[in-house]
Amino acid sequence: MSKLGAAPTLDDVAKMAGVSTATVSRCLNSPDRVVKATRERVQSAVDALGYTPNFAAQVMAAKRTFTIGAIIPTMENAIFARGLQAFQEELHQHGYTLLVSSSAYKPDIEEEQIRTLAARGADGLLLIGHDRDPKIYEFLNRRNIPTLVAWSFTPDAPVPSIGFDNRAAMCALANRVIAMGHTRLGMISGVSAGNDRARLRIEGVKDAARQNGLDVSDLTIIETPYEIECGAQAFSQLMGQASHPTAILCGNDVLAVGALRRAQEIGLRVPKDVSITGFDDIELARIVSPALTTVHVPHREMGRKAALQLIEMVEKQVTDQGEQLDTSIIEGQSLGPPVGI
Repeated sequence: MSKLGAAPTLDDVAKMAGVSTATVSRCLNSPDRVVKATRERVQSAVDALGYTPNFAAQVMAAKRTFTIGAIIPTMENAIFARGLQAFQEELHQHGYTLLVSSSAYKPDIEEEQIRTLAARGADGLLLIGHDRDPKIYEFLNRRNIPTLVAWSFTPDAPVPSIGFDNRAAMCALANRVIAMGHTRLGMISGVSAGNDRARLRIEGVKDAARQNGLDVSDLTIIETPYEIECGAQAFSQLMGQASHPTAILCGNDVLAVGALRRAQEIGLRVPKDVSITGFDDIELARIVSPALTTVHVPHREMGRKAALQLIEMVEKQVTDQGEQLDTSIIEGQSLGPPVGI
């Protein structure tokens, strides 16, 4: 047996179970190749001794750490939670551990985290969106670290992506708003610098305005951090204009909830006095009153497929262009025709 205080070894488990070390290894790594009675005997010894496999030895043998890194822009709201949960669940099914970092939407912090995860031997990385310094992609390519982007789909980007067309999705929603009779539009967007999702959603609203003969120069856009209070403040700014918008499209549901709360605080009825829309279809969009009209993003499907593709990239060293997922408009009660329509 091991010395007092020393971690139990594979040999300790084998001796307690009365089998060879090779049999113990098969039980732990390929249990379907071992008869049930032997598996149960080995598992009993593992439990009694508190044995855990030697991670360093596994890494050396497989030349992988079975660790995937994910860097998301924020943990302060639920924008990424559902997709990341599905991503983690799928990784776990395949024997991988997930390490998550948050960059707070700061490119320098994200770059530091990318380099740290690479130094710690992450087998692959999941990043959010494509906008970042090209030298980061060059670094990842030199280190031969499989990298996948989610929450945005761009077929000709430096790395593949599992995501959706942010521009087209927001354009479809804006067209829906205009079809209700709105011609005076406002937008509360996330900060677009270094954020392709925010930038493309702004372009989507502009596309819809042009398609319907509206003057894009009349579209007032306020960029602000993704926080409820920031959405509320931006709403006040928009509604303080002499010719205020009758409909406000928000870059995500968090901003939309802030706008909705401020509207109610100052006595405006939504959607009778002003319409408000969101984007993402997180749970928050459904529990507010009125429920938000928003864009449904397939978070769980995206997370699951991202995990499967990244595993494929790690294990088989194959890369394709990823996959574009569909979005849809969720009709809530926060969108209606403008007064007089």
